Amino acid sequence: MKSAVVSGASTGIGWGCVKILAQNGFHVFGSVRKETDATRLSQEFGAAFTPLLFDITDEAAVAHAAESVKRALGGETLSGLVNNAGVAVPGPLLHLSPDEFRQQIAVNLTGQLIVTQAFAPLLMAANGKTAGRIVMMSSVGGKNAMPFLGPYNASKFGLEGMSEALRRELLLLGIKVVVTRPGAVAPPIGDRADLVDPARFGNTPSRAALEKIKPVMIAEGRKGYPPERIGEAVLTALTAARPKTAYTVNPAKVQGFILNTLPKPWADRLIAGQLGLLPPRRKEGR
Repeated sequence: MKSAVVSGASTGIGWGCVKILAQNGFHVFGSVRKETDATRLSQEFGAAFTPLLFDITDEAAVAHAAESVKRALGGETLSGLVNNAGVAVPGPLLHLSPDEFRQQIAVNLTGQLIVTQAFAPLLMAANGKTAGRIVMMSSVGGKNAMPFLGPYNASKFGLEGMSEALRRELLLLGIKVVVTRPGAVAPPIGDRADLVDPARFGNTPSRAALEKIKPVMIAEGRKGYPPERIGEAVLTALTAARPKTAYTVNPAKVQGFILNTLPKPWADRLIAGQLGLLPPRRKEGR
């Protein structure tokens, strides 16, 4: 049976990956941080799912989980590792605390390395079978940065670089590394932008800008793809005979094309104009 490890499986994209992989014959080992999530997912996916309890920044816990998967595989090759777990704390770079910045780098970048190092040995070809694959969950924000998502963007830009280096390093072992880049994903409950509290930034210019942007963030989130759509891209990355190095799954295709094509100064003004971040024009004197 094909098997995969999916980190951050409790909700959102991770849950969508578990659902699609399980429906297509994979046994999924999914990481969660709470016993309640482990129980809920086990009930939902039945025998196709095995929960793993760990925080991806906890090296000892991740290593322990890798050993349990190794025992469960009984010498078989792990078909896939989906590095999905991540976090985003929106806010202006001038006012977010360094601890909030460090947290996003620790989870979205260093944590991916910890998980990859622990599970990569299980992906190596065994018993005459093909080596498994690694899917790195990046973002369209790993190619184009947006205002007030600076730490998240920094982590995803870093993940893109790490993934490219890893892809080339693992040619030696026959392990393919594929990046997926989701755009907006519809939240399962409520609106994630509601988690942003502009008031915490006091009387700074950023507060007023965040108050303007928040409704835009909510509207964009509601237009996002369902998590299963990203799960389908992950399935393709794990099973295609000749997978692409990256799959972009973005409902805002036109905007993505424009931002990837325009000169950066033009893109800056386009984004700032859409979000109300341009300074007021000076009135010319008579």
